[in-house]
This record gives sequence, C-alpha cells and structure tokens, in this order.
Amino acid sequence: MLTLKTEDLSAVQLQDYLQYAIAPRPICFASTIDSDGNINLSPFSFFNMFSTKPPICIFSPARRVRDNTTKHTLENVLQVKECVINIVNYDMVQQMSLASTEYAKGVNEFEKAGFTMLPSDLVKPPRVAEAPVQFECVINQVIPLGENHGAGNLILAEVKLIHINEDILDATGKIDQKKIDLVARLGGDWYCRVTAENLFKVAKPLAKLGIGVDSLPQSVRLSKVLTGNDLGMLGNVEHLPADEEIDLVSQLPEVKEVLDATIGDAYTRERELHDLAKLQLQKGNVELALKIVLL
Repeated sequence: MLTLKTEDLSAVQLQDYLQYAIAPRPICFASTIDSDGNINLSPFSFFNMFSTKPPICIFSPARRVRDNTTKHTLENVLQVKECVINIVNYDMVQQMSLASTEYAKGVNEFEKAGFTMLPSDLVKPPRVAEAPVQFECVINQVIPLGENHGAGNLILAEVKLIHINEDILDATGKIDQKKIDLVARLGGDWYCRVTAENLFKVAKPLAKLGIGVDSLPQSVRLSKVLTGNDLGMLGNVEHLPADEEIDLVSQLPEVKEVLDATIGDAYTRERELHDLAKLQLQKGNVELALKIVLL
C-alpha cells in the first residue's frame, strides 16, 4: 500500500487524496445574508447531520487552498447567525455548480444561477424554491479549525423548520429515496447520482445480538465463493438453525440435485452449495442460505 505522511503533503495534495477517498459527500447548499442585506448562495460538501434532538447539521466553509482567504458564507453567518440548507437533487446540480463561482461580494448567486428566491418563515436568508427539501436554521456556534490554507470552519446549524416538496413523499408521508434523486460530491469534478437502479438495502443489525461471523464454521468463513458481505449477512442471525431444520433443506430439489451429483466429491459439493447459498443471499433469504452452507 502507498503510505503517506500528511505533514509531507501540500494542501492541494491533501485535498485531492481526502476528497477522492472520503466520498460520496452530501451537499449543503447554503443561503446566507450579511448585516447589510446582501444574499449569498454557495454549496459545501464538507457537510452532514450530527444530532437528531436537537437537530444539528454541520458544514464547513474551508479557507481557500489557493490564497487562504475566507468565503462570504462564513463572513455572513458571523454577522447574521442564520442560514437555509437547501438539499440538492439531480435536476438542479448544474445550477448549483454555477452558484459555486466566486462572484464578488454583493452579487446574488440566486440570480446568477437562475434559482427562485422563496421567503423563509423564521430566518432572514431566502430558500431555494427548486430544492426538494429546505432546512431553516439558526447558527449555534462557529468553530475555526486553524488559519492555514484549507483549514475548515465548522458551522453548527440547528434546524428549526423543515420544508419538503410533497412530490418526493411516499404513501406513508416519508421521503422516498427513489423519488428525491439526490446527488453527492466526489473528488475533483466528479459527482454521483442516487437512482433507483443503484439503491440497495442493508438490514440493520438485530436488536438482539447476531451470532457473528466467528460463530460460522471454518469452511464457511474461508469459503472461496462467499464474500465478506455474504458472511456479514450470515453472521447477522440470532442463532444457528437446529439440525432438524438443516436436514429439511436437503430435500429441496435444487439442493438434493447438488447432493446427489457430488457424492464422494466433498470439494465440488461445498463449492456448489455455497453457490446456491449465495443466490439465496442475493434474494434476501438469509436463513435458508445459512441452512444450505451448514449441510
């Protein structure tokens, strides 16, 4: 592996390695206002949620790597401790990118990027009408992380109001991940799009303790067919099945076919059973897959 000491890297080199590796990152499209009423709109990918109650988001306008200057967003929230975090989806990503242009102070990026200013209910900065979700926030704290080129400034924003476009809700009133069409930031000019085709679910660990991968037989842990992801699914069951349950699986037609065809060939039998189990895991049939590998 390539091993690098961060102290030996320039700010530009560090930025490249970090932003390409720590990705995808959600985008905070922040609208702010200064004490003179000048509106600013700018995206930041150093952003996430860090608390639910109170609802706290943190984003970080870093000092510019090029010349160590600070950004208008940071200057604004130090004057007027409010902002709106507008969530970015695919339909607005090009306009969002245009808004990141370093226009002079006083230039309204809403107008430059062609966005619609929507008055907020509680805070002074306007919302982006095109954003599928908008968070009206007050600024609780600003934490500078240094004075070097690229040093961040953590803005702790407490969400006070949430506005959601009803078109992205499902039948239960929750946000539908397939409808919101989110985008995220990668390194350099790269982004990614969250579409239905690349969405997948990972079952949360059991409320009760899963048995863990270490409880699986060695032949399963060292399988040439099953991946680490497969083993993680098998280890997320509450207990190993009883012998009687395993025996019943041997009567399934596809399992019986493998058992009959591999009499006296333990290597091929194990591999083909693991292939069958892998197919079941892909279908979400974890308990059946576990019984098959335990035959």
